[in-house]
Amino acid sequence: MQYSEIMVRYGELSTKGKNRMRFINQLRRNIQSVLSIYPQVTVTADRDRAHVYLNGTDYVPVAESLKQIFGIQAFSPSYKVEKEMSLLKKAVQEIMLGLYQEGMTFKISSKRSDHSFELDSRDLNQVLGAAVFEVLPTIQAQMKQPDITLKVEIRDEAAYLSYENIKGAGGLPVGTSGKGMLMLSGGIDSPVAGYLALKRGVAIEAVHFASPPYTSPGALKKAQDLTRKLTKFGGQISFIEVPFTEIQEEIKAKTPESYLMTLTRRFMMRITDAIRQQRHGLVIINGESLGQVASQTLESMQAINAVTKTPVIRPVVTMDKLEIIELAQTIDTFEISIQPFEDCCTIFAPDRPKTNPKLKNVEQYEERLDVDGLVARAVAGITVSDIGPELASDPVDDLIADLL
Repeated sequence: MQYSEIMVRYGELSTKGKNRMRFINQLRRNIQSVLSIYPQVTVTADRDRAHVYLNGTDYVPVAESLKQIFGIQAFSPSYKVEKEMSLLKKAVQEIMLGLYQEGMTFKISSKRSDHSFELDSRDLNQVLGAAVFEVLPTIQAQMKQPDITLKVEIRDEAAYLSYENIKGAGGLPVGTSGKGMLMLSGGIDSPVAGYLALKRGVAIEAVHFASPPYTSPGALKKAQDLTRKLTKFGGQISFIEVPFTEIQEEIKAKTPESYLMTLTRRFMMRITDAIRQQRHGLVIINGESLGQVASQTLESMQAINAVTKTPVIRPVVTMDKLEIIELAQTIDTFEISIQPFEDCCTIFAPDRPKTNPKLKNVEQYEERLDVDGLVARAVAGITVSDIGPELASDPVDDLIADLL
């Protein structure tokens, strides 16, 4: 037998009351976006659960994709069977023969949404249980915590059988908590920050600062590849490339080296905030971790934050580097992040950055610069592209590619 669909159960959505369908519809759109790489797959959703119809698509990669999508509590692959008792009995027997190992216990758990069906739930349990004993005479039935629970659901169009309950990613569907702008470098921390924001339902747009010719096309591709990794948690993400060369050259030419990083970050914050306003975002998200580098002291954060009143979310601010690396490995961004392409912050990093910059000094140095003009030109020059999920690569193909 081949799986015909996957039944998806919701997580926190069950607590959303009158807003429940808004959350469910967003989850449906996210599932459709993530699974768009499988053209035959279709998705529907109602108040109780969502249904992913495979239509002949291989179950295994679809299930791997579903495990990553925020808002899913659990899911079960299901077999579709015609609503005819002889066929139902045969299917139940076939499934149980394939699953049973000596000493296992079982129960049948039936649910009937088609109330015109010839048997009610209790009778279905008895008849199908008897069919199991016909082919497995020594198996024992057990109502509490059996080894195998075979679920039978009678719907209007057919009957569906399932026995697995696979844990999902939990969290909230991406997009149900509004939109934020992720300041995405090529490092380890910012993709992890993006992942944690996605988990709480925040849709993100990735803002990446590029300074050609100081930064290479490889650094840009690296940021785009990191963005693509994040799409598996909720679907397509807009990638925004910001031209930053002019600003960095101006800062380097006209201000003290020790304040270069603080001034650079203030410009990045201004530009990200302007893009946020244009694109109707609510917050700015970054990967700052307290005390990790010179620009991430409380004094530096205060001086940098002073350019905006927009909330700045720092999901990894209290995590140490090893914790962040572990999470980066879990979400499969670490190997991309450590590729040897430097971003614009690294290229222009001073030898001795100021760890406790004074706001009055920062503002004094900025008087040497055309702040408004520089920001306006950078915002006017952005390039926006949409990045979607990608098919999982075949390990054999990867090995061949490595050998070549």
